[in-house]
Amino acid sequence: MTKGPETEVVTGVSVSHSDARVEQIETVAADSTAEAVRALYDQAGVTEAFVLQTCNRAEAYVVAETAAAGRDALATYLDGVDPTVARTLDHEASLRHLMSVACGLESLVLGEDQIIGQIRDAYETARGLGAIGPTLDDALLKALHVGERARSETAINEGTLSLGSAAVRFAESRHGLDEATALVVGAGEMATLAAKVLDEPVTRLIIANRTRSSAEYLARQLDTETSTVRLDALPVAAAEADIVVSATASPEHVVEADALETAGETCVIDIAQPRDVEPDAESLPHVSVYDLDTIETVTDETKLKRQAAAEAVESMIDDELKHLLSQYKRKRADQVIGAMYEGAERIKARELRTAIARLEGESDDGVSEAEREILESMADALVGQLLSAPTQSLRDAAEKDDWSTIHTALRLFGPAFDPDPATPPTTPDAIPEEMRERMPAGIIEQLTEDD
Repeated sequence: MTKGPETEVVTGVSVSHSDARVEQIETVAADSTAEAVRALYDQAGVTEAFVLQTCNRAEAYVVAETAAAGRDALATYLDGVDPTVARTLDHEASLRHLMSVACGLESLVLGEDQIIGQIRDAYETARGLGAIGPTLDDALLKALHVGERARSETAINEGTLSLGSAAVRFAESRHGLDEATALVVGAGEMATLAAKVLDEPVTRLIIANRTRSSAEYLARQLDTETSTVRLDALPVAAAEADIVVSATASPEHVVEADALETAGETCVIDIAQPRDVEPDAESLPHVSVYDLDTIETVTDETKLKRQAAAEAVESMIDDELKHLLSQYKRKRADQVIGAMYEGAERIKARELRTAIARLEGESDDGVSEAEREILESMADALVGQLLSAPTQSLRDAAEKDDWSTIHTALRLFGPAFDPDPATPPTTPDAIPEEMRERMPAGIIEQLTEDD
């Protein structure tokens, strides 16, 4: 379905660590990003949809005919969420927020690099479902571009911690790592980062994962004495560990309280979203459980160091947002200009056929190929010259946010507007409303009398 400029309204919602607790983020986060995208994209009036879910944020964006339609669609994503922890973002705020997220300014660990890959993965997921159209495509590619610029042109990620390394630093502050045995649950990106940070200070590592081969692949990348187990062996592994870092992508609890009952004094750090560790584990007297909410204290020092760079990134976002908004304006104007030229081309082709037919009827020799080319060249020149001024006017209108003029032009020059002089209207109702409003009252009265 062809959509006009009025369909390009982005609306977003964000539930993140800055406003919400871990369990509140869990409430909104869907088990599958693809399912969340599909559910939004199927909403009435939604033409594009994108969902970003990480360990400390759950966000959704839609493109709809109006901001109100976008908010209605996103209400389903926020079902059951405390409204005080959800931020609703209008068109421009959504675009800015995406850039800010990509730059790491919204991350628990300021400037962390993982978010770039997470946005790219979410983009590919939504695009694979056909839910990414021109508006979100431009917005997301611009966000990724700005995120990469921020890291290459500023010190926003210089010396910064990943969430995995922040978890390890927290463990060190609570327990100490010398002579310790650490259990890492998971073998994905976050777990891998945590294992590599633990690799040097601890004496022994255990990698537990649902798939043993993935755990073994991670173990081969480490220098410390490392063993691997499947998740069903967690009770045995936990009994040997002083520190547990859990970072899987499982929608269900992976570390149950029963698995920790036989453990000794153990520091358990859960950086998964949704949480890996069963809440009942917190009641075990010999186990200390920490989640993302408590990890935030470790990142404050890094945040202070990155503040100067963050200000430079904010300025960069300001400039890139202006470019993106101008890009949208040009596209909207070009859409109307294209419709105007398409209408002119249809009329030109029809009139050329009529003129050539008349010339052939009046000449025994017909119209030569050279004469046809002359006629077509003249018609092209007329169209170009006649539409030159309106083209510039439409571009100026877009730059000034004069969407009333843009929308009127789209209605006037859209495919539905193609007056046929061979069958002139004989009643006022047969005349397009846009034309009727501009016709002299005397002509309208005459048609009414004839009718």
